[in-house]
Amino acid sequence: MGESQEGRNARVVETQGYLAILLHGHLPFVRHPEHEEFFEEDWLFEAITECYLPLLSVLEGLLRDGIDFRLTLSLSPTLCAMLGDPLLQRRYRIHLERLLELACRESDRTILSPPFHDLAHFYRNKLEQAREDYFVRYQADLLGAFRRIAQTGKLELISCGATHGYLPLLAETPEAVRAQILIARDSHRTLFGGDPRGFWLPECAYYPGVEAFLQEAEIRWFVVDSHGLLFGEPRPQFGFFAPAYTPWGPAAFARDVDSSREVWSAAEGYPGDFHYREFYRDIGFELDYDYLRPYILPTGERKFLGIKYYRITGKTPDKEPYSPEEARATAALHAEDFLSKRRSQVASLREQGFGLPPIVIAPYDAELFGHWWYEGPQFLDFLFRGMAADPLSLSPITPSEYLERHPTQQLARPASSSWGWRGHSEVWLSGENDWIYPLLHNGARRLVAQAKRYASHRRPPQRLLRQAARELLLAQASDWAFLMKTGTASAYAKRRTETHLYRLNTLCSQLERHAPDFAFLSECERRDNLFPDLDWRYFA
Repeated sequence: MGESQEGRNARVVETQGYLAILLHGHLPFVRHPEHEEFFEEDWLFEAITECYLPLLSVLEGLLRDGIDFRLTLSLSPTLCAMLGDPLLQRRYRIHLERLLELACRESDRTILSPPFHDLAHFYRNKLEQAREDYFVRYQADLLGAFRRIAQTGKLELISCGATHGYLPLLAETPEAVRAQILIARDSHRTLFGGDPRGFWLPECAYYPGVEAFLQEAEIRWFVVDSHGLLFGEPRPQFGFFAPAYTPWGPAAFARDVDSSREVWSAAEGYPGDFHYREFYRDIGFELDYDYLRPYILPTGERKFLGIKYYRITGKTPDKEPYSPEEARATAALHAEDFLSKRRSQVASLREQGFGLPPIVIAPYDAELFGHWWYEGPQFLDFLFRGMAADPLSLSPITPSEYLERHPTQQLARPASSSWGWRGHSEVWLSGENDWIYPLLHNGARRLVAQAKRYASHRRPPQRLLRQAARELLLAQASDWAFLMKTGTASAYAKRRTETHLYRLNTLCSQLERHAPDFAFLSECERRDNLFPDLDWRYFA
């Protein structure tokens, strides 16, 4: 007979405390087959090159070297749909080949400027490695690569809302919240061969009662912001250094304040160090227009191209050339500093009488590591290697593993919260975007009515119902409200919201009149092809 779970737990040598790094991988669903080239698709291509390929390289390096790491990675269903889409995979090849051509031209152009010539060669090598990894090593299947690493037990993959809907503001129609969660669960099951144990609430936005739908999806835990647990009822004894089981069952883990500030803060965060690469100094906005014309937008507008020659330097327009070697050394120092502070943190808690090993929850957007903070993947590499060198003072863990080792926890209902500005819904409900919610609620009610109407039919109009559900889900994406609020791509966000609502209402009208327009339906399916097996009955 195999050893019992209790026996395995008994053999675990407990450390002073645990660190759980959680990365949230998400992008809104952007796919435009009706255009030969579409600017917003670059969001995915940049993330593949600068974030997901470097992250895979780090994780495989840790495995190769026998480093005992743990990482939790949420991959949103919309990101997964795009990573697995053949059209976008072909377009990524075109994108990458074009950048490689530019990098080769930059090697020639800068041959008489040594610092910049070295950097041009650096980018050329990086892009060549990206091409080799993506098309040869991984055969364009990044989801399969993450799935294989997850099978080692060192990486836990979890899910998120189906289209990253901001759930507290969708709760007026409970069926819509339920569908966001259950469709995400189904998508994860199809892609990764099992149900997710954890769930990333979009924007870490919690409202009391959402855990009922998480429990229905058999989710064991989720993440809230620090104040969500600190102001829970009753107030948790261990603050945000231990999870709390909610009345419906799933456990709530809360973000640690200090580890968040040290990475996220614009003033104090590591990514602002002067040795790191300056994100905004990109050759796409600096070099001669005619020289760049083949590489910018078809409309003639300039755009970021990913080749950046300067470091942050300071609050000055006069930037110094970027040094990858100095930046890497800085990342090592920052990882050491981060670990030192976490070790002191958990040691102090144990000295104060914290009965069980505390867990520090450190959740971040995955795109911070590589895209916005170019050296972020290196930081993670140094971080996990540093923990492995002294596991008794601090060990890496996933929330699922923590619950297995410490199944007895406090009970509390978290407070309404998010990780947005001021901790609530202000970003997603403001003067710039509040007009969308009456329309979303009306669309959800129309779809729910049709789902209930056809739920018992022997031959319901499956395609119409599925596509109507897709359009509602896509309209609900929190990204559109966020972009409207920040003013970044706000026109595109408004157009996407209006387009999906128009299609939703058109399809609902066809359902109500029993008058399908199959040409219109086919065009909707061609453009928005995610969730091929979507269960529209969740809306009933």
